Amino acid sequence: MKLLITGGAGFIGSNFIKLIMRERPDWAVVNLDKLTYCGNLENLKDTGVAHNYQFIRGDIADKGVMDEVLPGGFDAIVNFAAESHVDRSILDASPFIRTNIEGTQVLLEGVNKFRIKKMIHVSTDEVYGSIEKGSFRETSNLHPGSPYAACKASADLMCMAYWNTYRTPVIITRCTNNYGPYQFPEKLIPLAISNVLEGKSIPVYGDGLNVRDWIYVEDHCRAILGVLEKGTVGETYNIAGGNELTNLEIVGTLLKLLYKPSDMMHFVEDRPGHDRRYSIDDSKFRKELGWKPDYDFSRGIAITVEWYTQNEVWWRNIKTGEYLKYYERMYGKR
Repeated sequence: MKLLITGGAGFIGSNFIKLIMRERPDWAVVNLDKLTYCGNLENLKDTGVAHNYQFIRGDIADKGVMDEVLPGGFDAIVNFAAESHVDRSILDASPFIRTNIEGTQVLLEGVNKFRIKKMIHVSTDEVYGSIEKGSFRETSNLHPGSPYAACKASADLMCMAYWNTYRTPVIITRCTNNYGPYQFPEKLIPLAISNVLEGKSIPVYGDGLNVRDWIYVEDHCRAILGVLEKGTVGETYNIAGGNELTNLEIVGTLLKLLYKPSDMMHFVEDRPGHDRRYSIDDSKFRKELGWKPDYDFSRGIAITVEWYTQNEVWWRNIKTGEYLKYYERMYGKR
């Protein structure tokens, strides 16, 4: 199997590549990443020496680049490449439109043109929007509540349209909130841990009662591997963690694990259009592919806290911007 992993220098993509290197060592992996602010090759520093791994710097929305890369004999594409931070999408949606929508369309065209057997499009539960009670199924209407979620929903609809029109062999996965090692420290859990380790307070939006379902990143990666090997083209699969928690519960858990008092958090003005609760039903995925998470939240979050505690150089280089200076020297300004 030869895979093209797009966005493989990011949080979930890099964890997925490491899983493949460990458990499918006979597969070949090409990692294509634009190296935006959240792409970090330090996430893969032990992978670059592997004989079956190659890194290419490139933009999935650049058709010229992709026309050069995609004839490389790939069996499948796993598309992690995305702008994913809601706050940034509120400030400026244009990079989200380019990568999440235009980039997905370029990949779909490439799958058709170069007869690639399968494309996994990694999406998000945020495309469904907020739900007060119950859970969304794969057949639920999409009702995105942020520019980020709207761009991902648009990409999902493009995938569905290409399947319906051209029978492009694409599968969509929609997962809940990920956490774990190598997550960029603008997201809640790594931001909270790193702030506490720096002696800073943790900001909490609004009343802190917004609910998200959390999944340990390795469980998500194993789910994607299952979809890659056993999923049905043209299908959409929800992937849930089964850990619905408020932001206050998340922060409270982190403070306890770090032996810090509850007054190390402070409330800030809520962001515009902040969805109250996300919840998805993944019974279809569990039944059809026989998947279930290996990590419960208490185990996964303890491992995560320990990792950030032991890898302070990694997240400090990100917070100070030192990693960006390195890439500017290597590849020029982004």
